[in-house]
Amino acid sequence: MDNTKIHQLLEDKYERLGANSSTHLKGLLHAKEIDYWSYIQLDTLLSLQNPRTHFEDEEVFIIYHQITELTLKLMLNEIKQVVRNKVISQELLTSKLLRLNRYTQLLISSFSIMRDGMNYDDYNTFRSTLTPASGFQSAQFRYIEMYCTSLENLITDKSKISGNSTIEELMELQYWKSAGINPKTGEKTLTLKQFENKYQDDFIQFAKNKRANTINDLFQNIENPSKELVKQMRAFDFLYNIKWPIVHLQTGSHYLDSKGKKKTATGGSDWKKYLHPKYQRRVFFPSVWTKEELTNWADPCYFEEKDIV
Repeated sequence: MDNTKIHQLLEDKYERLGANSSTHLKGLLHAKEIDYWSYIQLDTLLSLQNPRTHFEDEEVFIIYHQITELTLKLMLNEIKQVVRNKVISQELLTSKLLRLNRYTQLLISSFSIMRDGMNYDDYNTFRSTLTPASGFQSAQFRYIEMYCTSLENLITDKSKISGNSTIEELMELQYWKSAGINPKTGEKTLTLKQFENKYQDDFIQFAKNKRANTINDLFQNIENPSKELVKQMRAFDFLYNIKWPIVHLQTGSHYLDSKGKKKTATGGSDWKKYLHPKYQRRVFFPSVWTKEELTNWADPCYFEEKDIV
């Protein structure tokens, strides 16, 4: 494309915007050249690690969780592109699920950094300074859940749901709330209180806005979904709601339940029960699973990765 054509396209662009093209083009004469470190805000990014102790591996722990949150943001970017549609094509939904599955595989494989990338004794020393902070307090994780499926599908005990349940009532029944209850006293832990104080109102408003407008709702409106789409729906549910929690559980066991010592999580939860998907029973897309699979959720006899992913 020659310069004359480019100039005309720029003129047309600014005319459509109701802006003065000459002013904008003149501004380009004085704009600084772009460089890698400025574009990705590298100096700021590398300054965001602030360990609370002198243990060097604490920085590994911080950066790992920052990478996880950035990955969750990538997933939300894909999900938002899906749910902004009232109707979606099978092709687009399939392509987005493929991306979500790649990101989830990244989250799963990255746990080796946590398991094998920190000194065992150092971690079990500096972790005490993190109380009551917990990965349980990841708001992006909760938003992904609510973008993907209804609040009802995120409740372990379905018998507590009624046809008249309000959003506020459903929010109180979310599976993850149990991780914020002190098993001895039945009271909310400081971890849960902090989380609710910061995000509860936002979660409730978000849930109201997204009611009947989740990925699962869009899928339900597709007639005769292709085998490939169903496969990717099953793969995402399996990877995100079964395999990732199990790998997380195995990593937690490495540090908290080995060498003859059983330790509590920094958030005070019964972490073994909270993390295992058979207790969470978090299912985004129930219609792609058989009744037997749903009854035996996360049972290895019914969920072999080679048959799903």
